[in-house]
Amino acid sequence: MPKKPKPHVVILMAVYNGGEFLSEQLQSIVAQDHPHWQLIASDDGSSDGSARVLEEFAATTAATCLSGPGQGGAANFLSLIRRAADHAPPDHWLAFCDQDDVWLPDKVSRGVAALEAEDPQRPALYCSRTWIVDDTLDNRRLSAERPRCPSFRNALVQNVASGNTIILNAAAARLVEASSEHVERVVVHDWWVYQLITGAGGVVVHDDAPTLFYRQHGVNQIGANDTGAARLRRLWQLLQGQFRDWNETNIAALSRLEGNLTQENRQILSEFVAMREGPLPNRLARLHQLGLYRQSRISTLALWVSVVLKRL
Repeated sequence: MPKKPKPHVVILMAVYNGGEFLSEQLQSIVAQDHPHWQLIASDDGSSDGSARVLEEFAATTAATCLSGPGQGGAANFLSLIRRAADHAPPDHWLAFCDQDDVWLPDKVSRGVAALEAEDPQRPALYCSRTWIVDDTLDNRRLSAERPRCPSFRNALVQNVASGNTIILNAAAARLVEASSEHVERVVVHDWWVYQLITGAGGVVVHDDAPTLFYRQHGVNQIGANDTGAARLRRLWQLLQGQFRDWNETNIAALSRLEGNLTQENRQILSEFVAMREGPLPNRLARLHQLGLYRQSRISTLALWVSVVLKRL
C-alpha cells in the first residue's frame, strides 16, 4: 500500500518594517524538518528593506512575494488568506507566521502530526505554547498554559490560539479561505480563526510544548500578555471600553458567517449578543447561563466585571 503523502503547508507571513529580524525567521523556516512547504509573504509598504529581503529569499526558495493593502497587520493577514488559494495546490494546509520570531525545527512537523490524528473531513486547528524571549532570544520563559478546553464559549471572550503557532488542516483552510471573502475586517486574524473553527464545530488541538521563540522587542504589534504590566494594560483597555469595541467587530464578522456555525453555536452567539444589553440582573443571569469562560480565574473574574460595567 503506497505511503500517504505528507501535507503541503502554505505559510502566510504578513510583513511591515521587519528587516531587523526577518532573515533569521526565514532561515528558521528553511530549517524545518517538514520539507513540504511554501511561503507567501505580503509586505505592507515597508520602508526598511524588508521587501528586498523577501525578494532575495524568493529567488532561491519556494516563496511568493505580494503587496499588502496598507491597512495594518490584521488586514494584511486577511488579504493573505483571501489570496492563498491562488498560489497553492489543492488540499493545502495553512500556517501563520510572524516576521520576527524563530521557529524550532520541528514546529511544522509537530502540528502536522497532531492534526493528522484527527478526522481529515473535520476542520482542525493546531496551536501551541511558545518560548517568550527578548530581542536577542535570551531570558526565555514559557507562555501561559491553557488549562481549560478550547471551545466557542471560550473563543467568544478570549483568544488562546496564538497566531504565530497556528496550523490548519485542509478542511479548516478551505473554511477559513472561503469565509474570508465575506468578512470586511477582524480584530486580529488568529482570534477570528479560533472563533470560526470552534463555531463551525471544528477541533482545536493545543500543544503544551513550545514550538517557537516569540521575540519581544520595542515595536511588537501585540506582544505577549504574560507579565503584570501587560495584564494591567489589558485591564485598562477593558475599563476604557476597548474590549467592547473588539466584540462589536467580532460579532459583525461572525454574523456574516452564521451559515457556517453549528445550530448550538448560532444560539450561543445570539445569546451573547443579547447578554451585552439590558439591565444588569439580566446580563449577569445570561452570562451564567451561557457558561462563557476564560483560561484563568482572575481573567474570568475580569469577564464578570466587564459585564457589570457594560464593557463586554
